[in-house]
Amino acid sequence: MYFSEMLIFSKIFLSSRFNAMAIWPFIILNDKKLKYDKIILNHEKIHLKQQIEMLLVFFFIWYVIEFIVRLLICRSWIKAYYSISFEKEAYENEQNLTYIRQRNFWNFLKYL
Repeated sequence: MYFSEMLIFSKIFLSSRFNAMAIWPFIILNDKKLKYDKIILNHEKIHLKQQIEMLLVFFFIWYVIEFIVRLLICRSWIKAYYSISFEKEAYENEQNLTYIRQRNFWNFLKYL
């Protein structure tokens, strides 16, 4: 599967704070130039893998619950976002372009 076939470009769908978002099977980018950014695309592909592993709906439920818990602890929206296990895994490994191939199942758990 080529992820470039699954790209959507939308400035309306994403807030100005985010360049990209993954909602399986799509990667939504706020600028067409980002389709050449391998790091951003890899970060979002990691999220697609996480979503598949958790059968989509459970990923989003977990994501929201973890965000709320982190927000209560951190008392900062941005700190809570960066503390989410899914985001920690994606940010830590986004520069490793072979990460998805070597990634263990449910690897986000080690970032809790």
